[in-house]
Amino acid sequence: MVTTPAWLRLVMPSVANVIFLALLGVLVLTPLSVRLLGDAGIGWHIRTGQQILAVHGVPRVDSFSFTMAGKPWFAWEWLYDVVVGLLEGKLGLNGVVWFTSVVIALVFAGMFRLLILRGTNLLVALMLTLLATSASMIHFLARPHVVSWLFTLVWFWILDSSERDCLRGQSRSRWLWALPFLMVVWVSVHGGFLVAFVLLAIYLLGAGWTWFRTNENRLEELLQKVSAAKRARNLAWVGLLSVAASLVNPYGWNLYAHIYSYLSNRFLMDHIEEFQSPNFHGLAQKCFLILILIAVSVVAIRGRDLRMSNGLTVLFAIYSGLYASRNIPVSSILLVMVVGPMLPSRFAGGFSQRMTAMETRLRGHLWPIVAIVATLLIVGNGGGAGSRQWMAAHFSPQRMPVEAVNYLEKNHLEGPVLSPDYWGGYLVYRLYPRTLVVVDDRHDLYGEQFFRSYLNMMQVQRGWENVLDTYKPPCVVLPRDAPLATVLSGTQGWKTSYADEVAVIFVREH
Repeated sequence: MVTTPAWLRLVMPSVANVIFLALLGVLVLTPLSVRLLGDAGIGWHIRTGQQILAVHGVPRVDSFSFTMAGKPWFAWEWLYDVVVGLLEGKLGLNGVVWFTSVVIALVFAGMFRLLILRGTNLLVALMLTLLATSASMIHFLARPHVVSWLFTLVWFWILDSSERDCLRGQSRSRWLWALPFLMVVWVSVHGGFLVAFVLLAIYLLGAGWTWFRTNENRLEELLQKVSAAKRARNLAWVGLLSVAASLVNPYGWNLYAHIYSYLSNRFLMDHIEEFQSPNFHGLAQKCFLILILIAVSVVAIRGRDLRMSNGLTVLFAIYSGLYASRNIPVSSILLVMVVGPMLPSRFAGGFSQRMTAMETRLRGHLWPIVAIVATLLIVGNGGGAGSRQWMAAHFSPQRMPVEAVNYLEKNHLEGPVLSPDYWGGYLVYRLYPRTLVVVDDRHDLYGEQFFRSYLNMMQVQRGWENVLDTYKPPCVVLPRDAPLATVLSGTQGWKTSYADEVAVIFVREH
């Protein structure tokens, strides 16, 4: 067998490196950089982070909206907000897109690499990675959830590796004790930290099941039972420490109460689009469906080889992905990580097997590091390199009321400004602190009562005037084809001040 020189293993790019380079390049240096800014919510995340940096404290009351000003608010993703606030202040929106792209590339290149290390055939791992990436594109957005994908991948890998080592008779579990330290960061980045406790519970049940069903008739079984008991104790302690670590946040245990009240509100869950079940007519949803079918087939064929923890992980991933479309990326990652090593590779050709063997030997990560530094230099240079402009991240004027807000700024129209909730974050980004908004997409802040009135207004149902009469916004920015825009255009006391292909501005007549 020919031995690959050490220097070549460090310099030659692996397939995982190529995946990283491709994703980073596509997301940073093509029009997809604009797509990452397709959710206006990043606007209030940026301004929150800059507010934290300015006052050196995490906000506890709302300061962006007119309707909820001074009301208690949980900025539960404050650490992410600080990062994007700092990047936007130093590098503009290019910096925010660059950071998001690096995280996304790390997630899927890392997932591919971990599959290879688990013995998954290279072509199988590549196919699964492409499916998971395509399924996750539904939420390729500059928002804190992409960081949660990375934490989920690392958390699962540590738990699953610890269980594998235990079943092999190896007692190495030192990485388990890193989980509480990861939780300290995760809890302040995104609410997806709750997935960590689900996975901990799953692997604790797996250890308990191994202990329960293992006999003590032979020495080997006795040792396995003792090992499972020890692992269950370690997981229990890690779980308790992780719970304690999750309380190291600005809001303490109140964060749990707030998240529970938000996620248990049926009205909000039924009316917020990202919490609704996926529509399988889209490409991303179809890729997720293919992953589900692959997972079900593997479980049906190789069910006897499936560890209880992996089986429960598959059930959790399928249920959560079918329950809400926002869960599809995390569900896809978990399904791929469980199913990949179980897919048969003996039917792969010799070339594929040789490529897989070579991939496991390539340990250098020179090219991803070079790409990260190079793209950061481009971002730091305003998106240009040489005489060419490589990057110009911005909010799409086809999705956001860019020209309408330019008109508001130019003509100094008074606030507060009412717009759809999905535009509110963009208005906060552009107009705060001079002008406040009536509503944005922080639904946990506004609550059910306000949201009911807001939806009645936007859908022009009975009582649609209540929000306008209660808060009396002097200016309303609406999509051109919105039902409310049609009604206001014929309502006395309102006049059209500006209109383009995307938005129309109405102002009150005095």
